[in-house]
Amino acid sequence: MANTPDPETPEAVHEEESWLSSEEVAKLWPVRKDWLPGAARRADVRVRSFGGASRGTWGVEPTFYHFHPGDVRRAAPAIFEGHVDIPSNWRTDTPDGRRAEFWGTLSARVAGTLLLGVLVCGLLLILGTVIFLLTVE
Repeated sequence: MANTPDPETPEAVHEEESWLSSEEVAKLWPVRKDWLPGAARRADVRVRSFGGASRGTWGVEPTFYHFHPGDVRRAAPAIFEGHVDIPSNWRTDTPDGRRAEFWGTLSARVAGTLLLGVLVCGLLLILGTVIFLLTVE
């Protein structure tokens, strides 16, 4: 789709429609939210990103993406029909994609539960130590 303008091309002043967020595009395309920028590049959709600046030893800021609404609507039929080469584990309508989404969600929930359990155990240990020290003469 070579007729798509460059993402850095300035928009017309009279542009009324705002760019779409990742959440909005995820509802329109059968692509997992994490892979939307890659799928958009493959479909020649203009993408604006902000954030992602370095925080030194603390890593980087989150990166947020906004997608051109006209390009998103133009690319939606091509993505649904499979004319855009998107790996199957990026998509939400394939077994590979659903499996990857399931295991990603499950591992995040298990890690969160374990972290919460460690935090509760640590607080109980501190509380028990304080109570023990207050009762011992």
